[in-house]
Amino acid sequence: MEKNEKNNEYLEKLVHINRITKVVKGGRRFGFSALVVVGNQNGKIGIAHAKAKQVPDAIKKANELARRQLVQIPLRDGRTIHHDIYGKDGAGKIKLRAAPKGTGIIAGGPVRAVCEVLGIKDIVAKSLGTANPHNVIRACMKALLKQNSPKNISILRNKKISEIIEKRG
Repeated sequence: MEKNEKNNEYLEKLVHINRITKVVKGGRRFGFSALVVVGNQNGKIGIAHAKAKQVPDAIKKANELARRQLVQIPLRDGRTIHHDIYGKDGAGKIKLRAAPKGTGIIAGGPVRAVCEVLGIKDIVAKSLGTANPHNVIRACMKALLKQNSPKNISILRNKKISEIIEKRG
């Protein structure tokens, strides 16, 4: 949950820890799984889930996995998303809405963590289906990857970016 100088200024957020119990002949064996989001607060984000016998080991494993799975998400003005989007993964459904400057992050636990490490400063999010953090985060990532930036649309349509972006007055 802290910034590390040696790791290129990535912010790590622990979203969820789960205790797993395996019943064996001598009693119970406990294991832990950690769900982590890692980002550079400038549009890059990675999510990972890892398991280990001890909590710190599970978190460390998840952080390393997340750093290897970083993806770039386009942001408008480096503070919000380009347009309203809907994402679904399993029972996890999420609606993300672009918000004007000064709104802040209006979102619940897992989605708030994703927005903070991604560098989104203004967004309104609503989780609709399940409250399971794994499905909510995967739905959020699917939604964020689904959005189109004006740059991508201009390339697809062979037009200038200025022809696609509407003028705000």
